[in-house]
Amino acid sequence: MKKQSTINQLLDTSHVFTAPGSEGAAAPVWLASDSAPIGNEAGLSPEQRRWLEAVRFSAAARKQASIPAKDGSLAGVALGLGNGHAGEPSGPSELLVGQLAQSLAPGDYRIASELEHAALAATAWGLGAYRFRRYKSTSSDAPPRLEMPANVDRDGVLNTVEAVWLGRDLINTPASDMGPAELEEAARMLADRHGAKVTSIVGDALLDENFPMIHAVGRASPRPPRLIDITWKKKGGRRGAPLVTLVGKGITFDTGGLDIKPASAMLLMKKDMGGAATALATGHMIMGQGLDVRLRILIPSAENSVSGDAFRPSDILVSRSGRTVEIGNTDAEGRLVLADALDLADEEEPGTIVVFATLTGAARSALGPELPALFSDDDAFASSLVATGLRIGDPMWRLPLWPGYEKNLDSDIADMNNVWESPFAGAITAALFLKRFVRKAKRFAHIDLYGWRPAARPLGPKGGEPQTARAVFETLKQELST
Repeated sequence: MKKQSTINQLLDTSHVFTAPGSEGAAAPVWLASDSAPIGNEAGLSPEQRRWLEAVRFSAAARKQASIPAKDGSLAGVALGLGNGHAGEPSGPSELLVGQLAQSLAPGDYRIASELEHAALAATAWGLGAYRFRRYKSTSSDAPPRLEMPANVDRDGVLNTVEAVWLGRDLINTPASDMGPAELEEAARMLADRHGAKVTSIVGDALLDENFPMIHAVGRASPRPPRLIDITWKKKGGRRGAPLVTLVGKGITFDTGGLDIKPASAMLLMKKDMGGAATALATGHMIMGQGLDVRLRILIPSAENSVSGDAFRPSDILVSRSGRTVEIGNTDAEGRLVLADALDLADEEEPGTIVVFATLTGAARSALGPELPALFSDDDAFASSLVATGLRIGDPMWRLPLWPGYEKNLDSDIADMNNVWESPFAGAITAALFLKRFVRKAKRFAHIDLYGWRPAARPLGPKGGEPQTARAVFETLKQELST
């Protein structure tokens, strides 16, 4: 079995869709809700309706039944939508269509019921069809295909699905095949696809270019740390288009450093670059769907390893900004690499900085794995992000940048500590640490995400997930259209 060492091409998502009215018979899918059960327009025979009764099909959310024809072939599929607002983890019930892409046999299908949210239904199908097969020695069956609903932006749906698949692939790839160099290779592949520029600062050059904390976190690993920098502008776009900067935490594996994690806590640490994957997924949507912005993506990437050269608890690091940081815990390394990247991002005085990071267990304790924590200094932007995420099934929830906890970062011997000794408010304290390195940007948002789906759901299987990428993209898109 040959392993692929990196993501060397974007996955083609078009094979899970067919064009509207394409040749060949597509099995109908009927959607039933509490207010709109399957009606006479479905053309079901009395025998088929008795079949649905026999298998106890109802309009309850996620109820599903295959309906046989007289000759034993498949006549169609019924899916329950519940009250119409039962999308998982949020949003309209059309998002449950993703369940069918995981459960139906290979073949072509079309949605025969009226759709209020057709684009979301098609997106859900594409997200549900994802499989991570890179390390399987046997091939899997071809996925079922959905006839793209009429009057849907096919290219936009394909790009969104492709972006999420990219993020999932990056997170799911084990650290043995996804170190800082491989993450850079994936970023370069994406940049080449869209005609973007990309540079990187690697290894000891980080010291020469004044990124000392990125270097300190990654210096114990034989795989050199780096800062990956992508810039893009829409061809023919406005001269004064807003500058949007995405910053993604790219820790490709986190042992915890000398404050080493227990084995159980290391099992999912290949996902500690989930912030970088989310930034790249968001960037793919922005560039692929041509938002009129000036885009910058910064990914500080390192492997937090243990060796004689590892940075230590109680060390004092000098940040790019010149402020000193006492190390209270080497397992709080993500905020260190992000701080140097944020200081660089802030120099341009961007209109928007969004940080994506698998930063704290405290955020998961507060909100669980499905609900990333959002921190922002802009109330309108935060409200839009939350509302959009809930509407499209890519949720987040706002927590405060509570100024009363600023004192928790005080240090007796440095300008600040990277942690608070107390077990309380860990996610807020981490967000406040990051905010200290953003002073000029017009607005700032930090999303503390889990980057992983613990169990299969309609929008995807168990595994890596670039949470909030779709929500951030849609929010920016809405702003530009108003």
